[in-house]
Amino acid sequence: MMRKVLQKLGKADETKDEQFEQCVQNFNKQLTEGTRLQKDLRTYLASVKAMHEASKKLNECLQEVYEPDWPGRDEANKIAENNDLLWMDYHQKLVDQALLTMDTYLGQFPDIKSRIAKRGRKLVDYDSARHHYESLQTAKKKDEAKIAKAEEELIKAQKVFEEMNVDLQEELPSLWNSRVGFYVNTFQSIAGLEENFHKEMSKLNQNLNDVLVSLEKQHGSNTFTVKAQPSENAPAKGNKSPSPPDGSPAATPEIRVNHEPEPAGGATPGAALPKSPSQSSLPAVVVETFPATVNGTVEGGSGAGRLDLPPGFMFKVQAQHDYTATDTDELQLKAGDVVLVIPFQNPEEQDEGWLMGVKESDWNQHKELEKYRGVFPENFTERVP
Repeated sequence: MMRKVLQKLGKADETKDEQFEQCVQNFNKQLTEGTRLQKDLRTYLASVKAMHEASKKLNECLQEVYEPDWPGRDEANKIAENNDLLWMDYHQKLVDQALLTMDTYLGQFPDIKSRIAKRGRKLVDYDSARHHYESLQTAKKKDEAKIAKAEEELIKAQKVFEEMNVDLQEELPSLWNSRVGFYVNTFQSIAGLEENFHKEMSKLNQNLNDVLVSLEKQHGSNTFTVKAQPSENAPAKGNKSPSPPDGSPAATPEIRVNHEPEPAGGATPGAALPKSPSQSSLPAVVVETFPATVNGTVEGGSGAGRLDLPPGFMFKVQAQHDYTATDTDELQLKAGDVVLVIPFQNPEEQDEGWLMGVKESDWNQHKELEKYRGVFPENFTERVP
């Protein structure tokens, strides 16, 4: 209990490193910018895919209405094939030269983010050990054995913290500076690919325009003869108009748009953009909750709310002091807060003196762990029944 109070009183004297805090601010800004760029690039790719499908449908419609004996039919079909290949090539190169590079770039951040959080926890441990050592030295009755042990713990805590601190002090500025080259390469790739795509597409469109101009000229010289249709409702012999009467089905060719969802990996026109991982990618988790028992008795008595505890619930603790979270994976505690302690998802991530849990108030209100769980220093709390 004395150690907790001293650590709390010593919070005003905790180790500060303004240069490192600036590096962390830059890191968070860089991660936010990179995540947004990845999201917008995926949206852009989905739009390219949708335009590809729309263009393909439009060309298919032209092929259907183009009569077999009209001049330029083969050329029009070849242009449609090349149009399809050009869109496919453009989309694939965007994936290879922009999106995959983007994914590799962002792949650096989770590990470093985890190490920043761990450094923060080791800093708390280091400050705690330092305050404990200092309090024993200034005590009226000095216990040399305790002082020696406290000094040993302090040296150990300082060594662990400084090893992590030195590595991050080198990596964070380097990562921050790398963003310039990454942004340049990414947008140069996109700009170059789009420029080339539009050049090639312009040639195809010019070719198609030439085919249609030729068709119009030959049509204007009355070189086309109207053939009788093998139908019971054939038009009268005196009707030589090549166009069906307005309002007839043939006058308004049907343009069909496939709204059926395409297999994974492609988007269709009109289809919604891919949902975020929280909506679609993550597998559904079915959790069975069982009443906690103590000596064979259901804990909580008749209070039905207490039976619904988080999966893996081990025990409860109550905060004896306020704790200010130093990272997003930590719990912010006020004295008196009750925390439901649960296991770490990866036991290797548990640092000595730290627990994983969810505040009882958050659990009762939201029944969700993903957003509300976090780690906290055990010596700021006491176990309660």
